[in-house]
Amino acid sequence: MANVVIIGGGAAGCFCAAILSELHPGWPVSVLEAGPRLMAKLSVTGGGRCNLTNSFAALCPDSPADLKRVSVKTLEQVYPRGAALMKRALSSFSQWDCCKWFEDHGVELVVQDDRCVFPRSQDAMQIVRTLERQMRLGGVRIRCRHKVSSIGADLLIMPGELKPDAVVLTTGGGTAGILRDTGIELVPPVPSLFTFKVGDDGLRSLMGTVVEDAALSIAGTRFHSSGTLLLTDWGVSGPATLRLSSYAARYLAENQYKATLLINWLNCSEGEVSAWLEVMSGGARLIANCHHPLLSDRLWRHLLGRAGIRNDCRWSELGSKGRSRLISVLTADSYPLTGRAAFKEEFVTCGGVALSEVDPSSMQSRKVPGLYFAGEVLDIDAVTGGFNLQAAWSTAWVAAHAIAQSLS
Repeated sequence: MANVVIIGGGAAGCFCAAILSELHPGWPVSVLEAGPRLMAKLSVTGGGRCNLTNSFAALCPDSPADLKRVSVKTLEQVYPRGAALMKRALSSFSQWDCCKWFEDHGVELVVQDDRCVFPRSQDAMQIVRTLERQMRLGGVRIRCRHKVSSIGADLLIMPGELKPDAVVLTTGGGTAGILRDTGIELVPPVPSLFTFKVGDDGLRSLMGTVVEDAALSIAGTRFHSSGTLLLTDWGVSGPATLRLSSYAARYLAENQYKATLLINWLNCSEGEVSAWLEVMSGGARLIANCHHPLLSDRLWRHLLGRAGIRNDCRWSELGSKGRSRLISVLTADSYPLTGRAAFKEEFVTCGGVALSEVDPSSMQSRKVPGLYFAGEVLDIDAVTGGFNLQAAWSTAWVAAHAIAQSLS
């Protein structure tokens, strides 16, 4: 009878325990959690509603159920780090497999217009309770407030000197230091989902303004994103910002979160903006009273000021130089980034166990037999939208099945 210890009581750890308890109800499976309760971060994810996964339809609109058709390069749009491993993991346990598992365990789900999957109850605690119930039914032993300091190359767990048949490490990216005695390569963790602090009082004065489709980029790099942009009292937030923070996570950390943010307010080319201005030009109307339909009146007046255009200027007075300045501001408005801000309670890191150290078919360590990994402890992270949780489910499922096959 195999003895399995899972270190980390988050989404990946608890799901791995639940799957193992289904595969082998008689096996002694233990979950060791350093904190006072299980799945603390899962209970607040998605604003407390739990964005369980994503339909992935944006990546494969012709056949959203078949991720085999999606290339690794395409998958990098949502998994900036770990796309190759995730492609393989998703082929074993896809987003629809995830939905079926939770539905089979009594959770009704709904796919929103933005392709995010939530429990119909809109309550993250339903997911927590479902996993807790399954572990309880399967006889999984839970030990909270039990902090592991290290794992040896022989699977010896300290403190306590526990030596199980298999260990699954599912701690966060910042706690991979317990592997220091194994020789396993670790990628230094840095934040990968955060909002931007911007050093411009005029922009921050527009807090609460939403732009439905903007494009963001970091000057001098290839990092770019698009989507909804939210202006805040500290800078910028919203899906477009979070996506860019994920893509540029390591670059921004290396540069102490100092960079130049470029905003294309209309997510249009200079030619498209020029064509719109051509339609608007001429006549005695005030430019300030004729804002683009995708921009609010307050934001439009702010942008006119950035372009050096007076509020009493008329379209007939704009001129070629004023027109060029306005096109530049609308398509490549630049602001200094002065730092980062947290994304609510949802803290995600890039970094952790280097993927070269892991057998992707089993999530087992290449150096330490019997040691497996799942979830955020791996150097895998994703943009917001349910993709990080799907990584937790998929890697945990692969690890659980590999352990079941190896020790049976």
